[in-house]
Amino acid sequence: MSLLISLSALLPCVQWQVAAGRTTSRNCDVEQKRSSASPSFRRRGRVGVDRRFLERKWKSFGRGLVPVSWKRFSKIHGNAQDLQISAETSELKSRASPRNVSLKSLPEGRDGLDDQCTPDFEPPSEKQRVGSDFDTLVRRFWKVALPYWVSEDKTEARWRLATVLALTLATTGISVGFNFLGRDFYNALSSKDQEQFLKQLLYYLGAFIGGIPVFVFRDYSRDTLALRWRAWITQDFMERYFENRTFYNIQSQSLIDNPDQRIVDDLSAFTATSLVFALAIFNAVIDLISFSGILYGIYPPLFGVLIVYSIGGTALSVALGKGLVGLNFMQEKREADFRYGLVRVRENAESIAFYAGEGSEINLLLERFNESFSNFSQLLIASRNLDFFTSAYRYLIQLLPAAVVAPLYFAGKIEFGVINQSFSAFNHILSDFSIIVYQFQSISSFSAVVDRLGEFSEILDQQNTLSRPVTYLGSASEAAEPDELESSSDLRPRISVRDIRESVNAQDERSRKLPLLKLENLTLKTPQYASTLVEDLSVTVYEGEHLLIMGASGSGKTSLLRATAGLWAAGNGTVTRYLRPMKSESDEKNAEGHAGNGAALSSVDISQEIFFLPQRPYMVLGTLRQQILYPIWSERGFASPFISKPYDAPASVASSDIQPLNLKPQPGDEELIDVLERVSLGQLMNSCDGLDANVEWASVLSLGEQQRLAFARLLISRPRLALLDESTSALDEENEMMLYSEIRKSGITYVSVGHRSTLLQFHTNLLEISKVKDGARNWRFGPIPRRSGFEILSSSV
Repeated sequence: MSLLISLSALLPCVQWQVAAGRTTSRNCDVEQKRSSASPSFRRRGRVGVDRRFLERKWKSFGRGLVPVSWKRFSKIHGNAQDLQISAETSELKSRASPRNVSLKSLPEGRDGLDDQCTPDFEPPSEKQRVGSDFDTLVRRFWKVALPYWVSEDKTEARWRLATVLALTLATTGISVGFNFLGRDFYNALSSKDQEQFLKQLLYYLGAFIGGIPVFVFRDYSRDTLALRWRAWITQDFMERYFENRTFYNIQSQSLIDNPDQRIVDDLSAFTATSLVFALAIFNAVIDLISFSGILYGIYPPLFGVLIVYSIGGTALSVALGKGLVGLNFMQEKREADFRYGLVRVRENAESIAFYAGEGSEINLLLERFNESFSNFSQLLIASRNLDFFTSAYRYLIQLLPAAVVAPLYFAGKIEFGVINQSFSAFNHILSDFSIIVYQFQSISSFSAVVDRLGEFSEILDQQNTLSRPVTYLGSASEAAEPDELESSSDLRPRISVRDIRESVNAQDERSRKLPLLKLENLTLKTPQYASTLVEDLSVTVYEGEHLLIMGASGSGKTSLLRATAGLWAAGNGTVTRYLRPMKSESDEKNAEGHAGNGAALSSVDISQEIFFLPQRPYMVLGTLRQQILYPIWSERGFASPFISKPYDAPASVASSDIQPLNLKPQPGDEELIDVLERVSLGQLMNSCDGLDANVEWASVLSLGEQQRLAFARLLISRPRLALLDESTSALDEENEMMLYSEIRKSGITYVSVGHRSTLLQFHTNLLEISKVKDGARNWRFGPIPRRSGFEILSSSV
C-alpha cells in the first residue's frame, strides 16, 4: 500500500523545472545592490511610498484584484511623494526571509561578522535556478513519507489505512449499485410501470440511507489517519530540527528559508494531500475495473473513444500547466516572507516606535507583499489559461455518450435506462482517466510542498552528520585526539569541542585544582574563513578562578564564547570542557549509559555544567515559574502516542536502571521566590500575580529586569561554569555588584565578556583581545592585580 501512496508523488513529477530553489542571498547583498542601483531608487526626507509606483503595479495585474483605498492609505501613512521607487527596483528586491537575519541581527560591532554576509560564491538569481526533476521529486517524496509507515506506530497506521481502503472499496461497490439502480429506475419510468417505479424508488432511498454513513466514515477515517501521520511527522521533524543545534546552524548559515512554515503548513498539506491523492488513485483503479466492464458491455467503441480522449487531454493539460509548479513553489515562499515581516513588526514594536520607523516598515512590508501579489497574479493567469482547456474538456465530452448510444435506443436495441447507465459509467471512467486534468492545480501545489519538505529533510540530515561535541569518560590524558573524535563532511579545518568526565574521588578533588575549560591552540575565523578573529589562543580556566574577556568591538570576544558553547566551528584548535567528576561506580555506570566515549551528551546535562547568559536574555512562552526553571526543568511534560522517550534522552538510554544525569530535584516555589528576591525581582510576585502568571514577558519586563531574571535562572541551576556575554550591560553598577556577588557566593565559576572597568573587581584573570596584525598572536592573558587604581592592560599587543 505504501507504493500506492508514492503514486501521488508521481503525478506531479512530469519532468517539470521548478522555477525556484533554495536561496542563499544575504541582507547585505540586497543593500549593496540597492546602493549601486539606478538613482531612481533614492530616499528623500521621511520615508513614504510612491503612489505612482504602487498604482502602476496594481493596474498592471488587472483591476479589482486588490481593493486598496489610496485616500485612506495616504491619510494614514502620509504623502506618497517622499519616496520614489522606479520599476527597475523590482529586479533588486530582497529575497530576504527569516534565515537572512542570522548573525547579522546581532548588535552592531559584534565580533567581526561582516564576513557573514560575504559568501564564497555569488548565488544565482531565482530566475536562473533549476528546480527538482522527476527523480528528485520521487526520492524526496519517499524520504518524507516512508519513515512513518515503518515507525513504532506502523501497526496502528497500517490498520487505519486498511480501514480506509476497505471503506473506499465499499463506496465503489455502492456506486456500482447506484449505476444499476439508476438503470432500472429509468426503465420503470419510461415504461410507465408505477409499481416497479415505487419499488425502485424505495431501493434508492434505502441505498442512500445505507451509503451515506460509509462515505462519511471513509472521509473521517482518512482525515484522522492524516492527523495522526501529521502528529508523528511533525514531532520527527522538530526533533531533527533541534538535534545537534541544527535550528541554529540553519539560521546562522542561511541554509533554507522559512523552516517554521515548512513544519507547520507544508507538513500538514503533505500528509492530508498524500492520502487524498493516494486514495483517489486507488479509487480510480477500482472504478476502472468496475465500470469498464459495464461500459464495454453496452457499446465497445464508446469505451475506446473515451480512452483516446482522456490520454490526449492529460497530455495537453500537462503541457499547458507546467508553469504552475514553479509559481506555486514561489507563492509558498512569498507568503511566508510577508508573514514573517509582520511577525518581526510585532516582536520589535517598541524599537520601531522609538525610531519612528513606521513609514520605512510599511514600505518594506509592501515590497514583500508586492512580490507575493505579483507572483499570485501570474499564478491566476496561468490557472485561467488552464481552466479554459479543463472546462472545455469536462463539458464537451458530455454529449458523446448520448450521441453514440441514442441510435441504439432508437433502433430498439437497448432500453431507456441503459442510456442513464452508460452516462454514469462513462463519467466514472472519464474521471478516473482524467485525474491529472481535473486535479492539476492541486497536484502542482503538492509538488512544491514535496520539493520544500524534501529539501528541508536533506538539510536536517546533512547538519546532523556534522561534527559536534563528544563526551569521553575517563582521564583527560587518555582522551583521543580531536581528529579521532570528530567527523565532518566539510574539508576546511573546524574547531573541535570535547567533553571530558573524569573519575575523581572526593579526596583527590579536594587536593588538586580542577580545570573547567581549556582552549588549546584555538584560532577563530569569520564564518566564511576570510579573516582571523583570534590567533593561536591557549587558556585554561580552573574552578574558582573567574576570567574576564575584554577588547575592542569586533575583536572576537562573543565568538570565543560561541566556540566554547560549540556554536562556532570556523577555525581550528580544541575546546575541552571538563564536566562534573564521577565520584562512585554508580555515577560512572550512569554516565556511560548516557554518553560513552565518542557519544554526544544531552543538552539538559550540558546546561547543568555550563550555563550561557547572553546580553539579551531569551524569554520563553510560559509562566514566571517556567521562566526561572528554563532550560533545565520543564514545568509541563507531554505524553506522545509515538515517541517512548523524551527528546533529551540519548538513544543509548534503553535500560530502566540507568538514571538521568540530571540528579538535581526541581526547585520548589519557596526556592523560586527566594531567588527572585536575591536578584531584586521580588516585586513580580505581586505585580504579576505570582509564579503562575503567564504574560508576554519580553514586553512586560525591561531589558534590565530580563537580565536579572536570567541571573535568577543561573542561580537556581548552579552550574559549574557560567559564560556571561555582557550580561549586565543594562544594569547600574549597584545591581551589577549585587548579581556578581550572588553568583560568587553560589560557588559558580564564570567567564565574562564586557567593556566596563567595574567588572575587573569581580574577576581573577584578564584575557584581552585586540585586532589581528600580521598573523601574530592578538591576545594577552594574566592575573588581575588586587590593588587600587589598577589600569587595564594596554590594548596594543
